[in-house]
Amino acid sequence: MRIAEKLALAYPDAACSLVFSNPFQLVIATILSAQCTDKRVNQVTGPLFRRWPDAESLAAAAPREIERMIRSTGFYRAKARNIRGCAESIHARHGGEVPDRLEDLVKLPGVGRKTANVVLGTAMGRAEGIVVDTHVGRISRRLGLTSTREAVKAERELVAVVPKRHWIAWSHWLIEHGRAVCRARRPDCGRCVLGRLCRKVGVERPAAE
Repeated sequence: MRIAEKLALAYPDAACSLVFSNPFQLVIATILSAQCTDKRVNQVTGPLFRRWPDAESLAAAAPREIERMIRSTGFYRAKARNIRGCAESIHARHGGEVPDRLEDLVKLPGVGRKTANVVLGTAMGRAEGIVVDTHVGRISRRLGLTSTREAVKAERELVAVVPKRHWIAWSHWLIEHGRAVCRARRPDCGRCVLGRLCRKVGVERPAAE
């Protein structure tokens, strides 16, 4: 796939920007990243994981204490409820270990397909699907690889055209590309490595090429 080849050359070091040391920490960090920057999440999770390093300790934490520590990530009450509930489920139902099957992951509080794919791909090296966040969805639509804004449907369309060996890296590449070049407003088409391959769907006035 030429698009993947060009992205791999352009972003050889692309990786998840969330800081984590094990699958449990990545689950929690990804839940906290909803409607929040990864930079802010990383500022919060350092102290959070020092205080509650595993599922057992976080499951026993006082909800208000969790809320206080994650307040700056936004939607902190719902997120506190979800990460505590997630920790409880991991501790009680999975012996403290994050499950390695998508069908089990999505049953955890606060975990949908996106978070499950992040954990499986980034923490476990398992390509079970493609992570579709705002960057991935937007750029994939511009490229003409998907036609929907609905994440699950977009993932279904993407896995049909992106070779499986690229599924994990695909989201990392497009997130980097979205931040650097293919921005939501006024994408810099003139210096895009995908210029000749992109259909520019929805791009009204691309920069001069």
